[in-house]
Amino acid sequence: MRLLLVACTLVVAGVGHAAGEGSGRVWLEARNHEVREQRSNLSKVARAAMPSVVSITTLPDSTEPEASGEEPQKGIGSGFIIHPDGYILTSAHVVEGAGNVTISVDSPRGYPETYEARVVGQDLRTDCALLKVEAGRKLPALKLASASRVEVADWIVVIGSPFGLEHSVTVGVVSYKGRTDVTPNGRPGDYDYIQTDASINPGNSGGPVLDLNGDVVAIANAVNVAGQGIGFAVPIDIAKAILPQLKTYGEVRRGWLGFDVRDLSPQVASELGMSPKNHGVVVWAVSEGSPAGRAGLRPGDVIVSMDTERVEKASKLSWQLAARGVGKSVVLQVRRGQQPLKVRVTLEEPPPEAKPATTVAARRPSPRKTSSSRLQPVLTEEDLEDEGPAPSVRPGEPLLGP
Repeated sequence: MRLLLVACTLVVAGVGHAAGEGSGRVWLEARNHEVREQRSNLSKVARAAMPSVVSITTLPDSTEPEASGEEPQKGIGSGFIIHPDGYILTSAHVVEGAGNVTISVDSPRGYPETYEARVVGQDLRTDCALLKVEAGRKLPALKLASASRVEVADWIVVIGSPFGLEHSVTVGVVSYKGRTDVTPNGRPGDYDYIQTDASINPGNSGGPVLDLNGDVVAIANAVNVAGQGIGFAVPIDIAKAILPQLKTYGEVRRGWLGFDVRDLSPQVASELGMSPKNHGVVVWAVSEGSPAGRAGLRPGDVIVSMDTERVEKASKLSWQLAARGVGKSVVLQVRRGQQPLKVRVTLEEPPPEAKPATTVAARRPSPRKTSSSRLQPVLTEEDLEDEGPAPSVRPGEPLLGP
């Protein structure tokens, strides 16, 4: 009984100290108002963004009834207005193969309005598409920020039409940034996903992912069908890099140097006689007659910077070169063994048989050997066995019955 009384006395004393200012307590007291403020911010973000989020309905190229007499399947997705003149951003897989695209947006009085949309341009490698509607009025647009504004564990808001349920809101946190090891449906592309535990379901694809300022930081895109709370979004920076080309050309005209690069892992650095602390990416293969080949780049060269910007990741360098565009020149700082080199090279349009982000033509880099093999546009079974399977995910593209 004495021991119990002593314990109770300590607890009561602790409560008294916690409530008093200037007490000698050994913990820091949390304040609830910050939690309430954060919840309020999430609600404000969702309400403010709602008028700019659209639902998308598609029909296939042929709208004639099928042989069985059934109506063509409809596709649904999401999108969001990025310019008051009626430009809308969505995922390319939402409108891929569609012959008819319509969008639904709320009027100023809160009633749904439906418009036919024109596909201005689309790019399957980034899974981005630009639509245009003629609404006869200025439409409320969301502001595009940068994925760099959110970090792991930051709150985000996702708005879309999962399974056709318009203006559905989910919230979650950023689980991971820079996820390049997943490929939706095995389709090659320029992926640099933000992973989130916010619910992303079929129909969410193309919807905005917002930070607590209400600005777009990513586009909802895919979900891991084998798990829960594992969704993926395309950083808005990727869309911003290609939107001018989608508007002008209807497609992305990627720059091409004709080489394949890999991250400089400690093992590769050791094979090249470099310190594991060195940064850069390794030239793994060079296409014969390519801009990279004509500039003198060889397998085994290490690219340490591009236009004075430090190079750390192969995927990022490949994307930056592709997005730079045809006809643009770049200066690469290269290390060949212990010799530093500076190479200026002009990006060209890729030939049909050698698209960007291709397979490895030379499995081992060698500073003394230049590959004469042209790069192939898709991974082979041998490459997949060598690299290991990527996690299975699928785009959040719904196909609902009539």
